[in-house]
Amino acid sequence: MTKTLFITGASSGIGAATARAAAADGWNVALFARNAEKLTKLAKEIGGSALAVPGDVTRLEDIENAVAEAVQHFGGLNATLANAGLGLDTPGTVEGDPEEWRNMIDVNIMGLLYTARVAIPHLKQTKGHLVLTGSAAGRRHIKGSIYSATKWFVHGYAGNMAEEMHDWGGRCTVIAPGMVDTAFFAEGKPDKLMPEDVSDAVMHALNADPRNGVREIFLMPQN
Repeated sequence: MTKTLFITGASSGIGAATARAAAADGWNVALFARNAEKLTKLAKEIGGSALAVPGDVTRLEDIENAVAEAVQHFGGLNATLANAGLGLDTPGTVEGDPEEWRNMIDVNIMGLLYTARVAIPHLKQTKGHLVLTGSAAGRRHIKGSIYSATKWFVHGYAGNMAEEMHDWGGRCTVIAPGMVDTAFFAEGKPDKLMPEDVSDAVMHALNADPRNGVREIFLMPQN
């Protein structure tokens, strides 16, 4: 039976690259993001193994509906990539905008937790895999960075979930890239990692032999 991967933040960047890579590897892919137009375009590009399920990762109901539709459409769920994330336009604790902090925390932390909450009951049925997009920023201290602190949460949560999921044969992996050339940045970063570098890491974790719980992949640009 063909395996199914549910991806948040799937409309561009790492999420879209992973959707393409997984589909090329024989997976079904359920694509979740707010931009319905981009999702539909990507699903058409990939073909019949892709399903666009638009929604807002900060709304638990949206994720519940999207996962339910994906499970009904494809017959089950084998893996989830919680990839949606936001940065800050104005960094700093004193200088920053508390409303912007709230929006980032809602996506980077609450959206990730909502995704895990909805996916895990389905993953238990398949001894499936939860993959979280962390960051190099979640592995080191960066002066005053609130964004980095949200990624520290992702890394800590990933380790905790790896311990929990191990008990029922599931796996949890955090992917920790350095700077990636995506729309996350206002200006292009062509000398840094490409989204495909990160999707390669996701696929490595997903395709690892079941005896191998790949708990973290850390990748950095050479330049």
